[in-house]
Formats: sequence, C-alpha cells, structure tokens
Amino acid sequence: MTISTPTLPWISVAPGAPYFLDDTGADWTPIGQNDAISWPELEPLFRRKDLPAVERHLRWLVEHGVTCLRLMVEYAQVRHRYFERRIGVPVPAMVQLWDDLFAMCARIGLRILLTPVDTFWMWRHWRHHPWNAANGGPLSHPSRLLLSPETRDVIKARLTFITTRWGGSGALFAWDLWNEIHYAQAGGAADVFPEFIADLSLHVRNLEQRLYGRTHPQTVSLFGPELWWRPDLPLAEPIFRHPDLDFASIHIYRSGSIDDPRDTVRPALAMGRIVRQCIRETADARPFLDTEHGPIHSFKDRHRTLPEPFDDEYFRHMSWAHLASGGVGGGMRWPNRHPHVLTAGMRRAQAAMAGFLPLIRWQDFRREPLVVRAPGFHAFGCGDDAQAVVWLVRRGARAGDGRVDAAIVTPEQRVTVPVPPGRYEVTGWDTTAGTALPPERHEADASGLRFTAAALGPDRAFAIRQVEA
Repeated sequence: MTISTPTLPWISVAPGAPYFLDDTGADWTPIGQNDAISWPELEPLFRRKDLPAVERHLRWLVEHGVTCLRLMVEYAQVRHRYFERRIGVPVPAMVQLWDDLFAMCARIGLRILLTPVDTFWMWRHWRHHPWNAANGGPLSHPSRLLLSPETRDVIKARLTFITTRWGGSGALFAWDLWNEIHYAQAGGAADVFPEFIADLSLHVRNLEQRLYGRTHPQTVSLFGPELWWRPDLPLAEPIFRHPDLDFASIHIYRSGSIDDPRDTVRPALAMGRIVRQCIRETADARPFLDTEHGPIHSFKDRHRTLPEPFDDEYFRHMSWAHLASGGVGGGMRWPNRHPHVLTAGMRRAQAAMAGFLPLIRWQDFRREPLVVRAPGFHAFGCGDDAQAVVWLVRRGARAGDGRVDAAIVTPEQRVTVPVPPGRYEVTGWDTTAGTALPPERHEADASGLRFTAAALGPDRAFAIRQVEA
C-alpha cells in the first residue's frame, strides 16, 4: 500500500556541485538534527496521543529554519517501539505513527533523512529484539548482521515495506541505508561492506524506480572515530567512494574535544579538520555532511549535561565550522542532553544559519578548502572561482567557563581570502543574531581578496560572491 501525501518536491544532488537542490531547481540544504520517535517532542505520535502538539512543534522548527530531521524507523531504546513484533508483520501502531509523521512533514515542508534500523540499541537490547533467533528471528547474535543471508532478506523486506508505503513522498529527503555500519556486525571484518551496501542500494533504487520513476539520494553512515582507531580496516572506500551512494556521511565524535568539550573552540577546530579530511577522501563532487555529532562522552559516560549557555555556543561553533569547511549545512547534532531535545539557543543558531544560506548559490558552488588569514582568529573557509564562505572565531580570550569572551571587540580586522582577481561583494553575518552587515565591494588581485572587517567580536561569517565590475 502506498500512502498518498501532499506534494513536496523531491531532493537530489546538484549536477556537478557537492550540494543539494529540489526538483523545482531551488537550492536545498539540510538544517536539522537527530530526533527519535520516543523522545519528548515526537513521543505524542505513538498511538496518536497528541498529534496537534507534534504538528505545532514541527511548524515551530520550520519557522526556525529547520528543513530536515534524521530519524530511525525503529528506535529500539525502549521495547514498545519495535517496528515488527513478528518478522515481516509491522506493528499497526508504528505504521500509523509513520503515516501521520510523513503526512505532517509533507504539509509543512519538513523532510526526513531516514534509516531503517537503530543499530546501537538493537545491539544493546538484542535479547529483546524480534530479529533474535530466541524471539523467532533469523539470527542468534548481531555479530553476523551483515553476513547472514536470512537477515539480509529481513532487512530488505523492511526496506521494501517502507519504500512502498512512504517512498513516494517528497518528505523523504534521503536514505541512510544502514546506521553506523560496523565491523563488529561482520565478525570483526569490513570486507563485506561494499557488497552489503551495493545490495541494499540496488534493492531500494530498483524498487523506487519501478514505483515512482525516480530515486531518493542514498548514504551509509559510520561512527567516525573508527577511521582513526582502525586504519588497518578498509573503511574509507565504501563510506566515501562507493559508486552506488550519492553523498558521504560520518558521525563526527572526536575524542577529548568534540565528545567531551572543555571549551567551545577546540571542538570547532576538530570539526573543521575532520570535514576537510572527509572531503579529500571523497575525491569527487558528492556532498559530505556530518549526520551525528555532540558531547556523547560527557553525556553518556560521565552523566553530565553541558550548561546551556556553553552548549549553545559549542553547538553554534561546530555548525559554522562544518559549513565553512565545505560540509553541507551545519551537521546534525545528537542532543545528548537531559531532556533529550535541543535548546532554544540551538534553535536560534539554526535559524541564523538558515538566514545566511541564500547569500550563496549552492548548486553552482564547486567548493575547495581555502587558507584564509585573519591574525588573532581561527579562520575556516571554502570557495571556488566565484564564491566563498568564511567563518572566523577568536583565538584565546576564553571566559572562565570555556566560552569565547564576548566583551573583547577588535575595531578593525584584516582578512585575506585566496580567490581569483576580480570584484567581489562581501557580506558579513552575525551568527548569533542571524543578521547581515551592510555588504561591501572589494577588488581582488593576484594575491587574493583583502578586506577589513570592522568591530569584530567573538566570531563572524562572511559570504563572498564575485560581481560584475
């Protein structure tokens, strides 16, 4: 059964550029975060407890610039959210939940990055999971999730149901075909990754093409630290360069900076380095986006929720480091807070970034990393022959709680951006207030574009576009 929902344009990768557009030809950028059907803001969907409350919340997100939520069809942290109780028989209450959510998202213009299985909680709660042989499933232990032919059939059957029922909706942004693919799911090896990805990708793509005559973008996510923990395993090739995937994605948790932050700048520096490294790994024009980040060690292991003012700045800095280093949007936070929701300050930061996006024509932006110079500031930048995105954040000058001291203002700051000779319009952007400074026009010569930013506080972003002389 296919559910008919209001028309919403589908999303695809921009031809020749590492960003997205919709099928009207308009730029589209994923601004959002991870959510879950059992967390506070979406929990009232279950058994239709309070659908109006959920819709009000989703509309509020859209008003704050949110365009996308990353969601798992089955989030198995709690036992009453399994998508199936018996193999191949979806739970009616869960089907209704997703019917309602897709319809809401289509009405209000919000999209979903969808992954079929929550692999983390599945593993942790395997004794309860319906795919466990002890519960009538095909598999005795999740260490063979990627290897078992019978389990592969079960996975593909779930994807068939989801694709048939909701895959015709433009509210589906893209597929994360498998959340955090891991060598532990394949007996400690990663050699099966390319074949596993190809099998699921082809299955979904062929089904969508037959049913709808077109396909949604696809990715597969990886817990990012594994790239550095296990360099002996072939992890990069299937994640960044698999020929069947449309964009690349990892979960950016850098130990000691991002996962357990003590200030709000070191995590941004780590985010920028990792995004640039990931972009180098793709070696083609496919988009890259972080689809999970946050203070996972602080929250999960140290049982500490970051103070809200600190966390708001940490979130905002991470987002701009991601965008200005060449990632799509600001990345997708895993809340790692109690309660498990983003703060109002984080929503304001999302709205501020959404306001900045129209200053760049993303579908024409063939970005490469740029070495931007601004003495006294950490500089992040990416650009091509006609456009650039730059973000500056002050070096040193920390307040006692690890935030950047907002009282320090530099009256004039010289900035140098390596772009081709020509005339450029430079628009400064207040990343806290979400407002533009008056645009200025400057000439670049063979040594690049040099301009002076006035009254520069803790940080500022810049959109740079070449204009006619």
